[in-house]
Amino acid sequence: MVKLEGVFPVLITPMVNEQEIDWEGFKNNIEHFIDSGVAGLAINGSTGEFVSLTREERYKAVEVAVAQVNGRIPLIVGTAAETTADAIEFTQQAEKAGADAALLINSYYAHPKENEIYEHFKAVAESVEIPVMIYNNPFTSGVDISTETILKVGRDVKNITHVKESSGGIGKARDIARQGEGFIKVFCGSEDLAIESFLVGATGWICVSGNIAPRLVTDMYNHVQNNEMDEAWALYDRLLPLCAFLEGSGKYVQIVKRAMDLQGLAGGPCRRPRLPLNDEEEATLKELLQSLEIVTN
Repeated sequence: MVKLEGVFPVLITPMVNEQEIDWEGFKNNIEHFIDSGVAGLAINGSTGEFVSLTREERYKAVEVAVAQVNGRIPLIVGTAAETTADAIEFTQQAEKAGADAALLINSYYAHPKENEIYEHFKAVAESVEIPVMIYNNPFTSGVDISTETILKVGRDVKNITHVKESSGGIGKARDIARQGEGFIKVFCGSEDLAIESFLVGATGWICVSGNIAPRLVTDMYNHVQNNEMDEAWALYDRLLPLCAFLEGSGKYVQIVKRAMDLQGLAGGPCRRPRLPLNDEEEATLKELLQSLEIVTN
């Protein structure tokens, strides 16, 4: 199995307009991130507006990304769906297309119970052979999966190898990392708990801010790995205002897309009901980019 560790930006799906995806821009963005030295990439996640994409668009995104990455770094594909049958189909398509791993959240409308979440993850993971990273995000799905369920499904299903932990509780990341040692690893899923998560045992970070500042987040991670904590904290202190803006705005997709546009990369609009940044949000973003010394057009 491919080794999953380090910082993985979770990519936007760039668009020419609200209906047309910018596939060339998508390819160019992937090259930009690879050139920036990221450990890997994730697509078709929340930041990629997966719930706003058609099945055909999600399939094509996987095929385009796999071909563009061409094995140079690991590629994780979000395969979430409201039903287990659909999640199986998305995950099997990702495996067949050549993705390195799948990222799977529980049903995000049904608010399933713990045993239902366990059976959902188990059924999807057992339908493929690639690694599956399960995803705990109560703010999106309405369910905070228990540590016990995460550990049980990780122990019972051999290719459930990681969890993206986004509950905001550093104690949960700690407990999973320590109690799951040897069979499940933790990726940070919060923008403002990265170093904290590394210090309690997380081995990676699926990162929204990595779209905007891929070199900075990668350098920060590398400093942590080299035990250069003063340097790591200095970079983190610079990144935290951006992270707070992304976490607190409710417009993290729009922020990333606009930041990409401002850097001459492919961003474009979001699909409705998401609306663009207002003037105040635009000004805040530009100030944050300036503080990070990110060159804009």
